[in-house]
Order: sequence, then structure tokens, then C-alpha cells
Amino acid sequence: MKKLLLSVVVLAVLASCKSDDDTTIINQDINYSKLPQEFPFTKLATINGVDVINGGFGSGAAAHPTRKGEFYVITDRGPNTDFQNGKKFLAPNFTPTIMHFKINADGNVEVIKYIKLKNPSGQLITGLPNPVGMGSTGEIAYDASGNVLGTDQYGLDSESIVAAADGTFWVSDEYGPHIVHYSADGMEMERISPVGVNTGPRKLPAVLAKRRANRGMEGLCITPDGRMLVGTIQSMMLVPTKALATNTTLTRIVTFDIITGQTKQFLYKQDGGASDSVCDITALSNNEFLVIERDGNFGSQGGIKKVYRINLSNASDVNGTDINAVDGMKINGKALEQCSWDEITSAGIKAVSKTLAVDLVAKLGYEHDKFEGIVYLGNNKLAVFNDDDFGVVDDGNGNPKAKILPKTGKVDKGTMYIVDIQ
Repeated sequence: MKKLLLSVVVLAVLASCKSDDDTTIINQDINYSKLPQEFPFTKLATINGVDVINGGFGSGAAAHPTRKGEFYVITDRGPNTDFQNGKKFLAPNFTPTIMHFKINADGNVEVIKYIKLKNPSGQLITGLPNPVGMGSTGEIAYDASGNVLGTDQYGLDSESIVAAADGTFWVSDEYGPHIVHYSADGMEMERISPVGVNTGPRKLPAVLAKRRANRGMEGLCITPDGRMLVGTIQSMMLVPTKALATNTTLTRIVTFDIITGQTKQFLYKQDGGASDSVCDITALSNNEFLVIERDGNFGSQGGIKKVYRINLSNASDVNGTDINAVDGMKINGKALEQCSWDEITSAGIKAVSKTLAVDLVAKLGYEHDKFEGIVYLGNNKLAVFNDDDFGVVDDGNGNPKAKILPKTGKVDKGTMYIVDIQ
């Protein structure tokens, strides 16, 4: 019995891919002196003479739970541009993919393998939107020529990744929003979605289905005890409706107990407004975390790229008494997104506390617009990653053009940096 209990304790400790103690070990003897360094890329497609790179690795990131100097980064749904009431998918058959890599003895990025995500039957998924009832955001998918595409029941707009001690992965997404559990080789094992979304039996609060399109569960991590998943909603949700949601600096953090399936929600006050983003999250303890806040500008063009330390210890759980409530907990009949911060405070509700850990633009002259992945390495060192959008952006007419970094004049590519934090 004592041996069994000891094994459980050891597994719980190992389950944290981002805890201080674990990542201090990961940080030992690794040569980070050659960073920042771009990831290796091939060409995915050429659309109207514009090269689309096989990149996107950096929407989320995690450390290997036991092997020092090894990491996982994940793509989102694939290269796309805005078009009419949806998106052009420039590579419709693209499969959201995990890249497993290491910093080798020479200090260089070395890819170990790629893990493509699959449905429960083992077939490759796509990044195409989910159908109605399965996590649809209402977005219509088009191909590069503007022809309507179908949907994918198991499609994913993946944004963050947790590498568990048993070799499996938890991935958050912007459609459902879903939290999906994948096997070590990328096969779906469970899909956890808001009440009302017709996926698995375990559920997130119904109110989370009112996330805005392309602004779902942007961040995900696991607590050092291996028990709790902690997800961040990117921006203000449309609760109860787009017209009535007025608190543009309010967004939510949700926790999910892996064992019991119980959830909690906490309020997070952004510095910016509804167009800014709370992105990846990484755990320092069971209650303290690091989170990304950013805008959509390049660093040299006034971009905001910051990391905050936050603490849930004294924050109020706003899950309410009924997770089936489509507008969630209310104050005097008003949804939380309808309330001012003064009204929220007067109701005795406390948001999570936060303090600045690092300003990447001030510290590094950071240039990338989509700073989206973080891994805590211990000793106040942080690995940071960016989503390069596969090297393309919208030209304003629904077509791709090269995504150029203003400071360097080069195409944006996924890059790993190391930065000291406070």
C-alpha cells in the first residue's frame, strides 16, 4: 500500500509539465546561448505566387514532463485569410500538428518528430470548422478560390498544449471551445466541450459557448499536482449578446478537475480592450501562473507583448450554481460581461490578482505580433514562442500576402526565445 501511494505521488509530481521544480531540472545543462532561433520549415503551398510555409508552430507550447531540453509546440487550424462571413483555408486538408523538438548539445533546435492529430478512428483531422451542434462558431470555410468547403466533426482550431506525464496531450481550441485529450500518437481519446455542444459526457460551463469566433480557449496548462487543467478565454465573450456585452476588459479563466470533472471560473481584467488577447498560460504552483497579454501589432509598431504573474488564491469562483445556465452567473439580473468592474466589486467578486513579470518589447525588442506560447524553465527564465501564421497575412481582399516583420524586412517565422522574468 505504501508503495502504491508513493507511486501516485510520483506520478502527480511528474504530471506537471510546467512546474517550478520540474522545469528547473529541465533547465539544467541545456545550452540556450544560440537562441533566439527559428524553427526549420518547408513550403506547404504556393497561392497566387505567395509561398505558404509549413509553419505555425508556436500557437502553444509545453515542456516534455521528464526529459530536459525537450519541448512540444502546436499549430492552429492552418493558414487562412478573412473572406466574406468566414475564412479561406489555403490548405484545406491541413492537419493541426504537434512538433516535438529538443535543444541539442550544440545549442540548436533539432526536430524529433511531428505528431498529426487524429479522430477516434485514427483518421487525420483538419482545421475546418465544426458543424452546428458540435462546436460551430458560425464561420463558413472556403477554399483559396472562394468555393465553400464542408465541416469536420473532429476539426480543431488548436491553440495550446499540455504534455502529460503519461505521454498523452491535452489541447485547447477556439471552436467549441473544446479541451481534447489525445494519445501519445495524436489520436483523440476525449473531447470536453460546453454544455449544449454534442460531444462527450464531461462538460464545461454552457456560458463558454458564447466565446467570440476565433477568440476561444487560447491558453491551457496543468497544475503541478497533475490534477487541474487551467484554460484562458482569449477576450471578452458575447454574454448575453454582442450588443449587451459591454465590459471589454473582462475575460475568464476556467479550471477543470481531471478526476472529478468539476469546473470553476474566475474573472481576469485585461489591460487592453476587446481586441487584445490573453493567450498562453503556464503554472508556477497550483494557484500561481504566468499568462500572456498582447495586442495585434508588431513590436516595433507599438505592439504590447507582456507576461503577468497571476494568482487564483483570493479570486472569486464565478461558476455559479448551474453550469447549464447559458449566460452564466449574474449580478442583479445582469450577465458578468454586462457589468462594470465597480458593479462586480460591489457584489463582492474579486478578479485574479496580477503583477507584471516581463515586457518583451522593452526587454528584448520583441518584434513578432502573435506572441502566443510560453514555457517556464525555472530560475525566473521563460521560453517564448510565436505563431507565424504560416508566413502569410490577409491582403485585405481575402488573398494571402507574405507576412513581413517591419524591423527586419524578413518573412515572419516561428522562433524560440529565452527571457528573464521578474
